[in-house]
Amino acid sequence: MEPVKRSFNAIVGLIVVNAIMFLITMYAPGMNKVMFETFALYYPKNEHFHYWQLVTNMFMHSDQTWMHIVFNMYGLWAFGTPLLELWGGKRFLFFYFVAGIGAALIYTFVNYYQFNAIYDDLLAAGISAADIQHLLSTGRGVEALLVFPEEKLATFYYLFNTPAVGASGAIYGVLVAFGMTYPNAKLALIFFPVPIAAKFFIPALIAMDLFSGVTGVSIFGGGIAHFAHIGGAIIGFLLMWSWRNKTRVPEYYHNDGAEA
Repeated sequence: MEPVKRSFNAIVGLIVVNAIMFLITMYAPGMNKVMFETFALYYPKNEHFHYWQLVTNMFMHSDQTWMHIVFNMYGLWAFGTPLLELWGGKRFLFFYFVAGIGAALIYTFVNYYQFNAIYDDLLAAGISAADIQHLLSTGRGVEALLVFPEEKLATFYYLFNTPAVGASGAIYGVLVAFGMTYPNAKLALIFFPVPIAAKFFIPALIAMDLFSGVTGVSIFGGGIAHFAHIGGAIIGFLLMWSWRNKTRVPEYYHNDGAEA
């Protein structure tokens, strides 16, 4: 019973902190803008960027809908609980934060590469740094920028000014750990009710994120930080690989597994 108690408390602690941050952002008077500018993850050259945002963005969620935080916290509970029962609270929290921070770093690196590629194209076309900064600051471009596709300029502005929020990167790490630990566990999800083994479902989910991140065609809707998901999955895989053969899966998970 002791491992269950530790894992339950660790999960509840994470959910409570996420819920408090969300409620303050949503309902505390005058706090929405402050919360996002302080704790969401901004592009490194943005004036609102701070290094602690690599951690705190995991506890921020979209203020447009409850579904973002609900799905993330459900995933944390459903897939995290078996791991916490196996590892204990300290090891799980270490894994969770390393996966989340790694996801933020990979997401930031990809954004940095994409942003600088467009920035270099603008400079090569003779657009001054001052005109580029005017676009980033106001969202309005000078006449010389009209030679560039509107979609490309919108992406440029979005990368610089739109912060990333959510625990999804860390939770993708948890998903990978769950799939590697309990590969035959059957997952029956709302949008695909037929049970599928974790060893098939989780790689397929990550592949869809990779497709969306590379092509820009989002399967699950817009405004999703696909490379944060992929980053969390990569870090989760690397951690699990380094920990291989160091944990014993409980006997009752060897056959049919657990549904989530």
